[in-house]
Amino acid sequence: MVIRSGFRSMAALTATAAIGLCCLAPTPDSSASAPAQGTGTGTGQQVSLRPGAPALPSEVSALSYVVADARTGKVLAARDAHRKLPPASTLKTLFAVTALPHLHAEDRHTVSEQELAGIGPGSSLVGVEAGHTYQVADLWRGVFLSSGNDAVHVLASLNGGWEETAAQMQAQARRLGALDTEVVSPDGYDSPGQVSSAFDLAVFGRAGLARPDFAEYCSTASAQFPGGGGSYGIMNTNRLLSGSDGVSRYPGIVGVKNGYTTNAGNTLIAAAKQGDRTLLVTVMNPQAGGGFEVYDEARTLLDWGFAAWDHVDSVGSLEPVRAKSPQRQARITQAAAVEPEAPVDDEEPGWTLTSSAAAGLAVAGTVFLVVRRRRVVRARAERRRAAE
Repeated sequence: MVIRSGFRSMAALTATAAIGLCCLAPTPDSSASAPAQGTGTGTGQQVSLRPGAPALPSEVSALSYVVADARTGKVLAARDAHRKLPPASTLKTLFAVTALPHLHAEDRHTVSEQELAGIGPGSSLVGVEAGHTYQVADLWRGVFLSSGNDAVHVLASLNGGWEETAAQMQAQARRLGALDTEVVSPDGYDSPGQVSSAFDLAVFGRAGLARPDFAEYCSTASAQFPGGGGSYGIMNTNRLLSGSDGVSRYPGIVGVKNGYTTNAGNTLIAAAKQGDRTLLVTVMNPQAGGGFEVYDEARTLLDWGFAAWDHVDSVGSLEPVRAKSPQRQARITQAAAVEPEAPVDDEEPGWTLTSSAAAGLAVAGTVFLVVRRRRVVRARAERRRAAE
């Protein structure tokens, strides 16, 4: 997530780690480690300010946050980025990233009573009714706008079932390089052992925005939902997008998803675009203010991110790290210690090519020296004969 997967050689990986690019790698206590370069701004905070950069906002009270470039994945600032916390409904972003590819938006489905069983008490609902036929796209709007756990239950059923969907989400999180997330309930409902982090949520939001369907759903402020013999209006509960309940809509807001539970507090993934720049911010559990403080703090971080864009160095990346198997790592270590007679096959084309190229250069150099030596000897012999 910090060392980019494009690095092909162990030398490059070692050099990258040495200069401090792995500053957002999880530590044993799952909190972000301090940057090797840059300015520490408090416990668990990371930012690398250049001269003239605006100071990181001190009024942000969230337990954890991340500010990142949505296009490149570059992390501009973070606080306890890998702290494991309950995610609430922001986990629905991972649900969408996982299930959207398997379900066709235009398909229609008649909901059964069984599909609505097991919804947690106090869950947010969009109003899905058993016996009613819905288009899959309507159910997705129920997820993104109303944060409807009833819609999640139905879509998870279509995706193979509740437990199967949770397992898929867990696997997807690992594929994306999100190592802090443990999925128990696909809708984000408080469940023992279910956690994520500001870093992982930023990864999910970024992966979702890369999909046109996800981007469309998460940017929809209001829609009509089938029911009552017709339809009724629903509004996105992300106030930075809908501009409701006294919260002003953020200029250039894209989405993505908000959440709240008793254990999680308020959580938010927010993306906004200004010009050709798109910022992604995650905010987890503000400790000050009321229920809408999460929007104020996200707004503050977005403002800072756009102002600081050209004046900070990256303190990490949302890009996943390509994991090396123990077998591959052992072979690479052995190859580094003892020069092999042939290139080591570590199952990575880039590494094999590098080894082969090095071997080729060595052979070419040897041939060049031999040829040159023969020419020198021949020239000396000719000079001796001429002198005689």
